[in-house]
Amino acid sequence: MRRRAIGQGLLLAAGLVVLTVISAGSVHLVNKAREDARSVVHTVEVENQIALAQLQLRRAESAQRGYLSTLRQDFQADFEDAASQLTAALTRLSQLITDNPVQRRLIDEMMPLSNQRIEEFRNTIDLARTERLDDAAKIVREGIGRSAMKHIDGLASQMRAEEDRLFVERTTNADRSQTLAASITGIGSGLVVVLAGIAIFLVWRSSHARDSAEAQLRDNNLNLEAAIDERTADLREANDEIQRFAYIVSHDLRSPLVNIMGFTSELEELRGDIFRRISSLARAQAAAATMRDKATDSAGPVLEGADKQLSEDFSEALDFIKSSIAKMDRLISAILNLTREGRREFKPERVDTRELIEAIVTTVAHQASEANARIRIEPLPDIVSDRLALEQVFSNLIDNALKYLKPGIPGDIAIRGRTKLGFAIFEVTDNGRGIDAKDHQRIFELFRRAGTQDKPGQGIGLAHVRALVRRLGGTMSVASELHKGSTFTITLPINWSANNRNAGK
Repeated sequence: MRRRAIGQGLLLAAGLVVLTVISAGSVHLVNKAREDARSVVHTVEVENQIALAQLQLRRAESAQRGYLSTLRQDFQADFEDAASQLTAALTRLSQLITDNPVQRRLIDEMMPLSNQRIEEFRNTIDLARTERLDDAAKIVREGIGRSAMKHIDGLASQMRAEEDRLFVERTTNADRSQTLAASITGIGSGLVVVLAGIAIFLVWRSSHARDSAEAQLRDNNLNLEAAIDERTADLREANDEIQRFAYIVSHDLRSPLVNIMGFTSELEELRGDIFRRISSLARAQAAAATMRDKATDSAGPVLEGADKQLSEDFSEALDFIKSSIAKMDRLISAILNLTREGRREFKPERVDTRELIEAIVTTVAHQASEANARIRIEPLPDIVSDRLALEQVFSNLIDNALKYLKPGIPGDIAIRGRTKLGFAIFEVTDNGRGIDAKDHQRIFELFRRAGTQDKPGQGIGLAHVRALVRRLGGTMSVASELHKGSTFTITLPINWSANNRNAGK
């Protein structure tokens, strides 16, 4: 995917570069072709001005001869018009060729000769007007201005030849610019078409790959859902099997435990008989009287030395057995309670959490008074959840907070709550003995306890609380430092539905 994305980016960059080059090249070549075209037009205009100047000079000569032949005033008017037109044509011609040194030299040579020729024509017309026709005819016959006219025609031919050369050069340049512009446009258009084809192919391939990935994802989702359903069913069956096993084992353990307790009681009764006989034998060996033995039997055995130590060891062993049996009985009872609770179906209902916690605080008021502790209930949000499970959760946390207060320091326990993003967050805070950081996870493990074991308990409470919170769709955590109190945080959904949890319990 990353390589495909890089390739598409490079293709897009290449397309932009090609378009930029085509645009820049086309603009440059179009401008150059326009300049070449202007140069061609300029050359044609120069040639037109050269021809116009020659034409006006010929026209002036024709008007001069017509006037000398007829003395008609219209020929004189034509001459003056041609003379003025010639002056304008030469002025314009000199302006057009300012950028060409060769043409500048030729025009500088042509203009005095043209002016000289016009003056000669005007002089003959003036002689004829004053009735000096012979003098005017003499000037014409002598051909004084013919050499100047030939020289002017030669200069015009040179200028036209120069412009013809420039015309060919500039036309070639214009054709070349147009050809280059057309070539670049064609090549660029071809590249754009190729890149567009590649882009269409890549888009098609990406679309095809995306469709394949989506189809595969759908298949995977279906397979995943089927696998999840299958695993969920397996987990549900395994969980039910574990609960049944725990219940059966716990129930079956009670029978031998009761037998052990019964035989322990019998051993305790037999102890008196055994040690009375031991005491009787010891006194018989000391030659004690029979009456004295009877008095001893009624008062209990009087043991000395090793016999007395043996009796005390026997009693101590029996006490250890009885305490262990009592502890085992409590653990079995706790396991049975857990299995019964695990099989219970939770029922969501609207719970007034403040009312529920106030009822719990009322039940532990005597214990709080003895511990010199104050329990504060701050504002709490109402939620939809299982009432009995919530009662067990908060009862356990409040009972632990009271149980593990620091001796000699007034206890301060606070229960507060707030809502955030569809969840209710409850905090139970105390100023008790606190929990070492290394034991923060240990306290949630079954049959595991942290700190000094000077309080009654089996290490089941917090494990059971966390299990209940998870079944309610929430989470539980602890923040605590040793000797600085603890804060248990419970996050629960505000509107909980039991369907998913009950189905997977």
